[in-house]
Amino acid sequence: MRHRSSATPLALAYAVLVVYASLYPFSGWRWPPGQTLATMAALAWPPWRDDVDSWFNLAGYLPLGALLLIAARRSGMRTLPSLLLAVGAPALLSYAMEVLQHFVVGRHPSLKDMALNVAGALCGALLAWLGHAVGLVDRWHALRERWFARDSAGALALLALWPVALLFPAPVPFGLGQIGERLREILAGWLQDVPWAEAAYALLATPAPPATELRPLAEVLIVACGLLAPCLLAYGVMAPGWRRGVMAAGAGALGVGGMTLSTLLNYGPAHALAWLTPATLPGLALGLVLAGGLALLPTRLVAGVGLMVVTGLVVGVAQAPGDPYFAQSLKAWEQGQFVRFHGLAQWVGWLWPYAAMGWLLSRLGQRR
Repeated sequence: MRHRSSATPLALAYAVLVVYASLYPFSGWRWPPGQTLATMAALAWPPWRDDVDSWFNLAGYLPLGALLLIAARRSGMRTLPSLLLAVGAPALLSYAMEVLQHFVVGRHPSLKDMALNVAGALCGALLAWLGHAVGLVDRWHALRERWFARDSAGALALLALWPVALLFPAPVPFGLGQIGERLREILAGWLQDVPWAEAAYALLATPAPPATELRPLAEVLIVACGLLAPCLLAYGVMAPGWRRGVMAAGAGALGVGGMTLSTLLNYGPAHALAWLTPATLPGLALGLVLAGGLALLPTRLVAGVGLMVVTGLVVGVAQAPGDPYFAQSLKAWEQGQFVRFHGLAQWVGWLWPYAAMGWLLSRLGQRR
């Protein structure tokens, strides 16, 4: 029985995020003046030169090419068809994004951007092929067989996305999933001026009362749940034992590194450890202690406990109030030099807990 590669869901998730980042913001679209479908389809080479933008276009498609090649090879596809898929699919995606960018205000589609995207996908595919040729993928596969269950692709994909989710600024350290207010704004915009939805629009357009400041105990519990969630997700595809303890320690180290990098990107190197508030350290300690104690639970019981922990995380984060520093951080991401990472980290940070809930529910619904 062949393992399902975790590269497949990761490639799909990365492609969706590429679409979001390429077409952001999803507002103010208009038909470009003086353009026809034929002129928009024929991309031109731009006269300007932007080295920073070129590097981003090259690097942005590199992971997609690598993931597609690994997914194709793990599915049994031969080398040449795998390379064609890993380069051809990103090329088609890049061309579609460049054409659609004609409709997005402030975007400047060009043949150069598409060429850099395709070159990035080719570099990623060649690097993945080289890793496959020297046996790195087979070694990872052997390691995965020893550490994880056979049907662990979804969990491993979510675990790989968790550090990316931490890069998006959160109101509480490790507090992922605060999407309620943004959903309310989106739904209110959709229902505005819709005659049969006046009552729903009035309800959604009314802003929620300002949230009160979190108590220190509540912040401790949110931090603990935020760290415990990926640990229990990993436990769901691991046998009870010492490997779960290693995974919990790795999650703690990765979480601390992700939060430090996120704070560094937002506030500068001098404030990289500003996220370590008086409630954060007790929350980290509590999360690690609970992760160690739950490492001996059976797999099915771990899925149930994990579902409760992720639900508690989402509910707790929903109660967290906004603050000026958090709002300033969001503004810096949306309008500053990190705009290219905004769509990637934002949506992963918002949706990661809900994707984890869905996966844990699927584990509970499976037969033994």
